[in-house]
Amino acid sequence: MITLKNVNLRRGAKVLLDGASVTINPGEKVGLVGRNGAGKSSLFALFNGNLHEDGGEYYIPTQWRMGQVAQDMPETEQSATDFVVEGDTTLLAAQQEVTASEATDDYDRMAHAYMALQDAGAHDAPARAQALIQGLGFKTTELDNPVNSFSGGWRMRLQLARALMCPSDLLLLDEPTNHLDLDALVWLEAWLKRYEGTMIVISHDREFLDAVTNVTLHIDAGKLVRYGGNYSKFEDMRAEQMELQQNAFAKQQDKIAHLQKFIARFKAKASKAKQAQSRVKALDRMEKIAPLLSEADFTFEFKEPANLPNPMLSMSGVSFGYPPPEDAPEGTPPTVIVRNVSKSVLAGQRIGILGANGQGKSTVVKTIARDLAPIGGEITEGKGLNIGYFAQQELDVLRPADTPLEHMIRLVKDMTAAGKIVGQQTREQDLRSFLGTFNFGGDMVKQAVGSMSGGEKARLVLCMIVWQRPNLLLLDEPTNHLDLATREALAMALNEFEGTVMLVSHDRALLRSVCDEFWMVSHGGVEPFDGDLDDYQRYLLDEAKRQRELIKEASSAAAKAERKAQAEAAAAAKVKAKPAPSSALKRKLADLEARMATLQAEGTQLEGHLCQSPPPADFANQGKRLKAVNEELQNLEEQWLAVSSEMESAA
Repeated sequence: MITLKNVNLRRGAKVLLDGASVTINPGEKVGLVGRNGAGKSSLFALFNGNLHEDGGEYYIPTQWRMGQVAQDMPETEQSATDFVVEGDTTLLAAQQEVTASEATDDYDRMAHAYMALQDAGAHDAPARAQALIQGLGFKTTELDNPVNSFSGGWRMRLQLARALMCPSDLLLLDEPTNHLDLDALVWLEAWLKRYEGTMIVISHDREFLDAVTNVTLHIDAGKLVRYGGNYSKFEDMRAEQMELQQNAFAKQQDKIAHLQKFIARFKAKASKAKQAQSRVKALDRMEKIAPLLSEADFTFEFKEPANLPNPMLSMSGVSFGYPPPEDAPEGTPPTVIVRNVSKSVLAGQRIGILGANGQGKSTVVKTIARDLAPIGGEITEGKGLNIGYFAQQELDVLRPADTPLEHMIRLVKDMTAAGKIVGQQTREQDLRSFLGTFNFGGDMVKQAVGSMSGGEKARLVLCMIVWQRPNLLLLDEPTNHLDLATREALAMALNEFEGTVMLVSHDRALLRSVCDEFWMVSHGGVEPFDGDLDDYQRYLLDEAKRQRELIKEASSAAAKAERKAQAEAAAAAKVKAKPAPSSALKRKLADLEARMATLQAEGTQLEGHLCQSPPPADFANQGKRLKAVNEELQNLEEQWLAVSSEMESAA
């Protein structure tokens, strides 16, 4: 088990843990929660040995194997499969020991090395790695693509697959859902539910935490408090605890007021001095209950749109996709992903856009947002349509060297030039005040965006969208990097928004609270989805199972076709080699030659297998078989010589 006893932990001058004590038992699935900056990542650094306690006692079993997601962006030309296979540290060590043992004459060491390699699962490692890669949303055709050929988000998925590939007793996951679509998230939940080791996960996705954890650790004001149960149970218990604390604080304040009143009244009277002094000592000894400090939850609101066209837009026979690359040969057709969509988007609609990875959700949103031109058909916009677009890669378009205030000033200039100002205050002081409502106060308005956290950058993008007073919000994974408080603030703001919302998100809590209808993007089309998110989750699991079965069937059919081709080739060779039945001796000689050819081929194949250093058990069996083949060949060669001599004598 993992134990912390009166642990103090600092980062610079900041105290993150002050006398924290907690126990994590083997096999527990722990959600680590707390506000940004509370010390969650620093506690992870303590668990993985990158940070040491400044006081107290910390213990983790030395024999525990640890798995965690590397935070660096991988740069390698390795294939995706090979990169993930290398995450199996036990297999990697076994392979290195085999190589080292083969460089010696220690056959006992070699035998043990081969046994360890077999125990590490070398025979099915690529298949296990590919199951993880495909579960996280990669296509079958991408399994052998170089890691460097993928975008940053997809490379981080490969880092996650590599961590899951590693045999571990303790699995540390820091925001594992940030780069995942909903289908990959559902798959990850199912995988983690089967994980048998101890798991500690940091996440701002409440439904994910509810699904995969059974213990919650809360970091708050330097303290570490353990709650039995998932995130929802933690919220309920913390609410009760806060109410009890508030009541206890109120009662103590009444008692303190009573003691102080007695002291003030009687401290000057000699007859009451002793009693007054005892009240003073009681007041000093009293362990003060802290007042319940507000967590200063972040809130914001979308301003009422200047107008609400209805419909917002209409699509007639629209096909969505991408134009051919600039360097493509002339006449190369565009890539069409979704075709022939005829739909209207009405004022006030709350549409959740669902669909498995790669089906075209983001392509549809990008086209509506005017980032892509339709491949075919026509999109008619309502008069006065004002789109607020939050893209998955929106954080990348922020200018790292600029400050939040400079971003807002540039936005004002751009909107003024485009004639899109609709009553917003544009003075610098007004912009500073507006940034303050998004927690960019004081010196933060002049802090370079490049030095900010992902959550702060996402908050700035939201601030810029809200200031524009849109009437149609297109949100593509807006909650990446947002903490729970900001996600809840976004959900509340969207529910009060009077315009139209189109939302792509893997955050099911946000989808449930905001959307009242769903569109399904699948198989090249867009259709209404009549079920709820639980139905959709079952659909995703069934679809993943169907895809696995199709791959399995295709693999089985290919293997069957290969065996059939080999059998037909062998039969044809046998027919071709069959001699004319001129005499009994010729037939016997031909039979011997055919049998010898078969044995020679088998011997060559066995020698090839043995050169590839198979597992010890296979090594022994194949060696025995090779010996038997050679003995039979020697016997047949003697018979062949005898028959040949007999034929020559007869001639």
